[in-house]
Amino acid sequence: MLTTFFIIYVIIAFIAIGSIILYGSNPSRSLGWILVIIFIPYAGAISYLLFGVNRREFKIFTLKRTAERRLYDQKYLKQNGFNSEVLFESSKTAKLAILLEKSSKFPAIAGNKVTILSNGADAYKSIFEKLEKAKKFIHIQFYIFEDGDVLENIYQIFKRKINEGVEIRMIYDAIGSFELKNKSIKRFKDLGVAIFPVMPIKFGSIIFAINFRNHRKILVIDGDTGFTGGVNISDKYVSSQSELGIWDDEHLCIEGPSVESLHNIFIKDFYFASEDAILMNEKYHPKITKKGNSIVQIVASGPDSDYPTILHQYLGLINIASNCIYIANPYFMPSRPLLEGIKMAALSGIKIKLLVPEKSDSIIAKFSMQSYFTELLQVGIEIYKSSNFLHSKIIITDNEIVSVGSGNFDHRSFEQNFEANALIYDKEVAEKISKNFLADCEKSKLLTFEKHKSRPFYNKLLEGLARLFSPLL
Repeated sequence: MLTTFFIIYVIIAFIAIGSIILYGSNPSRSLGWILVIIFIPYAGAISYLLFGVNRREFKIFTLKRTAERRLYDQKYLKQNGFNSEVLFESSKTAKLAILLEKSSKFPAIAGNKVTILSNGADAYKSIFEKLEKAKKFIHIQFYIFEDGDVLENIYQIFKRKINEGVEIRMIYDAIGSFELKNKSIKRFKDLGVAIFPVMPIKFGSIIFAINFRNHRKILVIDGDTGFTGGVNISDKYVSSQSELGIWDDEHLCIEGPSVESLHNIFIKDFYFASEDAILMNEKYHPKITKKGNSIVQIVASGPDSDYPTILHQYLGLINIASNCIYIANPYFMPSRPLLEGIKMAALSGIKIKLLVPEKSDSIIAKFSMQSYFTELLQVGIEIYKSSNFLHSKIIITDNEIVSVGSGNFDHRSFEQNFEANALIYDKEVAEKISKNFLADCEKSKLLTFEKHKSRPFYNKLLEGLARLFSPLL
């Protein structure tokens, strides 16, 4: 029996190490995984298969129906023919928009109205009001749906809208919404809501369900009104559920042509979850008139994307900065290229402020994030620690361009999660969000280099250990 297990282990280890040698793109990370596989029998190889596979290169581990998703995307984009002709005053901004269109497939589109929703209470108030006005369909997806008052309000609205003949489709991440009760899911099904998990936890797909999560937060109503940002469906955004207090987050309501881009993301994810191609029907794609003056570009990526588009977006926003960069993020664990890009910007005279939470819902994430602070403080970056649990994912460049969405500054958002951000090329919107950001900084603790340097030795040790696990978070 022991011989059989050993032979199985050797075979799995050889396959894992072979894939690392063939497809590993980062030498130090590849060497680390090889050592883990060799010195931690069985668990090392399993950990690699769960968390270390280079999905874009290792074709054996192709996500279910990835090819169909891409063909569906090509057909959809060809059918709907976006007009991406936007005249930017700055050549740098134009280059960023072109980069992200080629990387993410979505162009920058003018004629949108953008409403800033600065916290969970504002977000839910606006969402409930828009849901009540739905006439044809409601398409909703969130990483987290949790039982509570917020979800109950949505249920009651859905009940009324179903009776009015409104079609409702709902998808959720199986891991993110793990605590959502089966009874609650059945209630929505019994109403007539078409509800599906994006990646259900099954024996044959557990590798993907655990490691490749749909982290997006998207709501599309009647094709012309959309919501996206960092807020999930949970009471923790409006009432204190733990020592973290009320979660502080930013969300957006977008009305206008760019909602079609958001809708396209939902359509692909719904098709992936349900295998139902009904949303290709023309009735779900109304002609959208201009609603405002904002240029909006939806930026989306996932493990089935050709490029790490969220990473491209953040690097692009840092590279075009000429004055200031403001970043708010709960999981600031940048990849080496992003870290060096931020440091180069600071050294070149760009004023950079980073706002992070003082407390975290993940102890590993907290210490891993702190492990980067020495390098950031040394180049003059100002780091503020919010007493609230800051969950916003924001980056503002020169008070002219702002990104709000689901993408964190970490390996998972760049490589493993399905993410969606809204990039707004509008000085007025950027300045409003910047004003909120600076107000939050004023209420937060400024971390000095001297104070960080004097932290206990065991903190430094924990930071180093946590950083080793940052790609797995």
